[in-house]
Amino acid sequence: MNALCSLLGIDVPIVLAPFGPWEEVELAAAVSEAGGLGSLGTALRSTDELRDQWRRMRELTDRPFAVNHTGRPLVREAFDATLEARPAAISFHLGIPADLIARAHDHGIVWIQAVGDVDAAEIALEAGADVLIAQGTEAGGNAGWVSTLVLVPAVVDLAGSTPVVAAGGIADGRGLAAALALGAQGVSLGTRFLASTEMTIDPEWKERIVGAHARDAVKVAHADRVLPPFNLPQVGATFAPRVLRTPLTDQLEQDPESVDPRELAARVRSEVLAGKGHQLLPFTGQSAELVHDVAPAAELVSRLMTECAAALHRAGRSALPAVEEGEHRFLRGG
Repeated sequence: MNALCSLLGIDVPIVLAPFGPWEEVELAAAVSEAGGLGSLGTALRSTDELRDQWRRMRELTDRPFAVNHTGRPLVREAFDATLEARPAAISFHLGIPADLIARAHDHGIVWIQAVGDVDAAEIALEAGADVLIAQGTEAGGNAGWVSTLVLVPAVVDLAGSTPVVAAGGIADGRGLAAALALGAQGVSLGTRFLASTEMTIDPEWKERIVGAHARDAVKVAHADRVLPPFNLPQVGATFAPRVLRTPLTDQLEQDPESVDPRELAARVRSEVLAGKGHQLLPFTGQSAELVHDVAPAAELVSRLMTECAAALHRAGRSALPAVEEGEHRFLRGG
């Protein structure tokens, strides 16, 4: 158990990414029961709906979980309700609200802040974030433009004793092992868990993930025409959503003025709340390349840990002799 696990009260260093407005109570509970940190989104949901989700979550598990909020937009009433509910953690992205971090701490709640570059990481640390998620551009949903392999060690160097979680492009135990080697204390996975038995999205979306290549997950051009507005200042490089390509993403790229923001925003909202939206904006990361099946969450957590241990063992066995030989040659001068 490392500092991240101790802080969050979890057994394995795996965080389930929040999926905004999509229903994920059963999935989050399964991840928490398997020893990780389940997460629940809040976007587009009424406060009464959110309270019902949190009640059901606590009926399914007594393990820690996180509630996610964003600055696109921040709904103050929902945030106040979250404080009353006292989850183990609040996760946040698309803004770094120092005043809300202080309020969470007053309620004994851990603050997990997603960042996409070192400028945002520095501001988040100054604001009092307890955990940083260094989210690389490979990630699905809203993410920045710096690759995970570069971003994670840069944020780790800055964070000091604050735990860092790696996100973006991670779908198996090799990715977890790599994140640990870079100095992170855990990983956050979204795409891999979208293709899980418990996740209540349309099966067609899951099938597309299983069949997708990394290049099929694209950044959405002119996304502001179809997504909710920001109501918090944005920090660092602008985040942009990554999805599997659809006719809508092509239309936004090639002829954005032909997209009616009012009509489409209403359509996106209604479909997403019905568990769909996959024909419009199926948020998915480049790690879809590594997802080959739909499986139960507990099995996925177990796989991740087993694969991670095997990857670290292989790396140590194969890399150490080469490193030692290289060091000897250097000391010998050639």
